[in-house]
Amino acid sequence: MRPMRFLFNLSFRYKAPLWGSLLIVSTAAIMSGTLLFRAYDDLKSGLLRNAESQGRTLATSLFPAILHDQVWRAYEILKSPLSGSSAAAPRQLEVLVILDREQKVYAATTPGTLPMLADFGRLSPEYASVAEGIARPGSEIRVFEPSGSTRLFVVTPIADEDARVGTLVQIYSKSGLRSRFLESTLHAALATGLVLAVLLPIGWYWGQRTAVPLMRLTERMEELGRNLPDSISPELYDYEDELGRLFRAYNRTLQQLREKAAIEREMVHSERLAAIGRLAAGIAHEINNPLLGMLTALNTLRRHGEPDARTAKTLSLLERGLTQIKHTVAALLVEARAKSWDVSPGDIEDLRTLISPKAHDKGVSVLWSVDLSGPVAVPATHVRQLLINLLLNAVHASDAGGEVAVAVTESGGVLSIEVINGGQTLTEAQKKCLFEPFVNAGDTGHGLGLWVCYQIVNQLGGSIAVDSGTYDGHGLTKFNVRLPTGEASANDR
Repeated sequence: MRPMRFLFNLSFRYKAPLWGSLLIVSTAAIMSGTLLFRAYDDLKSGLLRNAESQGRTLATSLFPAILHDQVWRAYEILKSPLSGSSAAAPRQLEVLVILDREQKVYAATTPGTLPMLADFGRLSPEYASVAEGIARPGSEIRVFEPSGSTRLFVVTPIADEDARVGTLVQIYSKSGLRSRFLESTLHAALATGLVLAVLLPIGWYWGQRTAVPLMRLTERMEELGRNLPDSISPELYDYEDELGRLFRAYNRTLQQLREKAAIEREMVHSERLAAIGRLAAGIAHEINNPLLGMLTALNTLRRHGEPDARTAKTLSLLERGLTQIKHTVAALLVEARAKSWDVSPGDIEDLRTLISPKAHDKGVSVLWSVDLSGPVAVPATHVRQLLINLLLNAVHASDAGGEVAVAVTESGGVLSIEVINGGQTLTEAQKKCLFEPFVNAGDTGHGLGLWVCYQIVNQLGGSIAVDSGTYDGHGLTKFNVRLPTGEASANDR
């Protein structure tokens, strides 16, 4: 039982081909054995049919010779069937014997071993067994195969109607029958070997063809509890049967799980950004009032006081610091519902003017592609803020002498903005938290620019995506923004 369990516990990679090969070998062995046994029976039946036919012919010829006691004539008739035989004949007739009515040898083809008038039943145990069978009543041709004997005995009465003058005994050696059977066995073995040589590789191939995909599917399924594994290549099993449908169902399920995981990540990311945004906006509102009060007090002190040089320098330091805090707080207070005009080609031209000095200082060329035929129903203030943040980041990230490409188009109710820059690419870790506040991919800035961009895009009902990687040996980073236009956008303002 344990070895059988071991076989059932084997991997399908080995079990399917092994069971298939075992089935092929077993079927071939059973079929070959059946055919061989049938062939042996046919050989034996053919031998006996020939012996019976020959026995009747000889008995008819021998009757007058024995009746007239012509021993020499009877001997010549016995010798005639053996005159054309050879030692290699597969159905060799070994001995012919004529027995009289008292079962004494009347004539034989081997008088040395079967002398005339010898008692046939006393010559050997197998002869005694045959003699006992001859003594039983009956006039039909009978076949005797004594136990342990290597010969067959075909007994034919020599009689004419009711007058029986003797008995013809034909003795056949089984060796000729065996040699013919062995020849048939050899042919069957060769045919079976040829069939197995063809079927076993085919069976092994199809076993592996089915088992290997199942093994891959099992490995992938075991990974599902830990992570999302790779899809199964369609080339692994490109058929329309149940196994092929199972693989396609697995790939569909895996794709749905990936989409679900992506949606969950996006929801978590959005909820986290929204929570951070609400917290940052709340803090900004709380800071903004006392901050404005301190800036007003500093301005009053400058205008109505008479500070000395040290105090004036200190006041300037305080004012610059508070102004920086004011700008940071202002960045946190993104409000897409503020009233604004529709963005137009003139707004994009203003941005070209604003970004030119920064690009010139860095030695970066900005390539513009603007396809706006007129105003587009999207708040211009926020588009300008969005685009200026993306452009400043792109210029900063580009190497000296590099290029920044900007494309602004409107089609099908969607305003598309694309900003591409060269230079160092973003890592996966940077891309995951790129739109969170106070996260900076560079070495300068306060890390609020992209967060502000995300807040604007989110509140306008659009989308923003980043793609960063190496193409043709050059690092490229592309930001793609899509904003809905028309009434939906106008209602949000």
